[in-house]
This record gives sequence, C-alpha cells and structure tokens, in this order.
Amino acid sequence: MAPNPQCAAVAAAKEKSGLSYADIAGKIGQSEQHVIDVCTGKTTPTKDEFDALARALNITAPPPHDAAHATK
Repeated sequence: MAPNPQCAAVAAAKEKSGLSYADIAGKIGQSEQHVIDVCTGKTTPTKDEFDALARALNITAPPPHDAAHATK
C-alpha cells in the first residue's frame, strides 16, 4: 500500500478525487514513484511540479508558507 501524503490538503484532495498516485502521475507527466516521493516529502518539487500536482487534484487554495510546502 502506498504511503499517505505529508500534506493534509493533498491527502484530502487525493481521497476526494479517488485518484491513485499512478493516476496523478499520468496527469502531470511524471513517474508514479516521483509523485509518491513529492507527496510524502521525500523529494522537494519544483514550482511547476507543485502547481501541476495542485491542478491534478483540483486544489485551488494557496499552500501554507512552511518547509513542507517549499519548492526548488
């Protein structure tokens, strides 16, 4: 079973959308493992990756300004 996202908003949006990490990866043009790594905080996304993830999950609220939501 894939780990839960580090961010509560991403976790809630993922649950609400019913999308798997593989589905999200297909929507944003990244590997499933990269999406898992970004969502779990193992990898820091670029701003473009962060924005693509938000679009894929229909997240429209701006992210908090903390270390968990930092981009490269």
